This record gives sequence, structure tokens and C-alpha cells, in this order.
Amino acid sequence: MSAEAIDLMQRYVDGDAGAFRALYALLAPKLLGYLAKMTRDRAVAEDLLQQTFLKVHRARTAWVPGADPTPWIYAIAHRTFLDEARRTTRAVVRVGKDEQLPEVPAALDGVAEGAAEPVADPERTKAALAALASLPPQQREAVVLTKLDGKSIADAAAIAGTTPGAMKVRAHRGYVALRKALGSDEGGES
Repeated sequence: MSAEAIDLMQRYVDGDAGAFRALYALLAPKLLGYLAKMTRDRAVAEDLLQQTFLKVHRARTAWVPGADPTPWIYAIAHRTFLDEARRTTRAVVRVGKDEQLPEVPAALDGVAEGAAEPVADPERTKAALAALASLPPQQREAVVLTKLDGKSIADAAAIAGTTPGAMKVRAHRGYVALRKALGSDEGGES
């Protein structure tokens, strides 16, 4: 499939509209399956598939000639899914059929009465986010995919378009840099 995908992508970038249709036919079923598993909603997955290929169309000149476009397109699909998940997580409040939103008494400062103190230290969180942002892009991507998104090394490597070995190295270097930046290097190399 890789050689076929490379050929179709090259022809598509060169202006062959038929090659795009063939590339879509080749990759769309597996991408749709991936997105359906991620979203657990077929209609949303179909919408994300269309958005993915629209982004592929817009970014087609960024594709590296001769490279397998499949991991690149999967990465676009994954990021499209993440964008949708963030958007809907912030916007949706789910209430059952007969349920009503509970009234929660709050103090004047807006904090719910009897609420426990936040577990995360805001300063530590800010420092962790700053340390993550300061990592080189490849290490940051490796840490985000493997630790924050919970992807396996193999899945993260496919999304990033690299080898599992390279992904392990990037992730490890990212973890070491984060520990050092956060002042918790006493655990040594792991």
C-alpha cells in the first residue's frame, strides 16, 4: 500500500484530481475506522474524515515527495480529532432526560461551599506547562503523544512519521529534560 499511496500522493500534488479520488478510496476506510474508534460516534467520525481530507488538500504542498503519506495523513486525522474533542468537551453539558442541573451553593468568590482545595498546585502546573513548551518540538510531541494522550510508542511513531526507536529516544530525552527543568532529577536516568 505504501508505494501505491506515494504514487497517488505525488500525482495528486502534481494536479491529478483522479489521483486524489483514488488516494481517498485507498485511505478513507481505515481512517474512518480509526476516527470511529476514537470518537465512538460514526457521524462525528465521518465529519472528521472530511475535515481531515480538506486539511490534506490545503497542506498538500507541505508533503515531502517520496515519503509515505499515510502516517502524515493519520497525524492530520489525529490532530483533527483532538481539536474536535477539545471543542466538544468545553461546550457540552450532558444531563439525563429527567435530570436537572444541580444547584451548588457557592461563596461570593464563586468557589462551591464545602469544595475541597484543588489537588494540583497552580504554580507547579504553570511550571510544568512552561517546561513542556520549552522542549524541542519533536520531544514535546513525543511526550504529549505517549504520556498525555496515552499512545503506545508504535502508535506515536506512526502518527509522528518516525520509527519506534526514534520515538523512544525523543520521549526519553523529553522526560529527562522535563525532570531537569522541574528540579526533580534525583531519580536519575530511567
